[in-house]
Amino acid sequence: MANKDAPFGLRYVRNIQGNYNSSGQSRYRITTSDAANTTKIYAGDIVTQTTSGIVTRIARADGGSATSGIIVGVFNGCFYTDPTTSTPTWSNYWPGNAATDAIAFIFDHPMDVFEIQADAAFPIADLWGNFDLVDNTGTGNTTSGLSYVELDVSTGATTATLPFKALDISGDPDNSDVGYANTNVLVTIQNHLFGQKQVGLA
Repeated sequence: MANKDAPFGLRYVRNIQGNYNSSGQSRYRITTSDAANTTKIYAGDIVTQTTSGIVTRIARADGGSATSGIIVGVFNGCFYTDPTTSTPTWSNYWPGNAATDAIAFIFDHPMDVFEIQADAAFPIADLWGNFDLVDNTGTGNTTSGLSYVELDVSTGATTATLPFKALDISGDPDNSDVGYANTNVLVTIQNHLFGQKQVGLA
């Protein structure tokens, strides 16, 4: 049965130590009075550090530089004061506005496991391989606030600098058929700011 094509970015599942739904998150700055950030960030996007002391979205992270290739974690919404209305605002995504006090909430534990939709069929034999990401159509949905990022199956390799390691196929009955495109896969972050890269087995 064909899988649903409904990308949602990276969705927190559990910690690799077996703890489900603890949902531990940390706060990071998206903007400051000295550092603007006009890049939209959606729930389920990966974020990286910048030399301005803030975090920002990255789409592809393989073999990047110290600022573009290191992942801090997965974005899960933000809080800011609306620069037009002065209203305190919670949002699933960062709209890239002129607020100077925007705070991101990030799943930042290096042992966290996430679910992500693959952009093609994902065979069992590809598990334990390392993979990059790819944007679907656009980068995200401004209504739901969800990212459109997917696992790029064609990038599967042993390369240690690829940002994600595939651990298992999702148990989601709507997206677990490995014979069709859009298989949901469980992954962990390889090039994490607080972790260490490992060679893949693909």
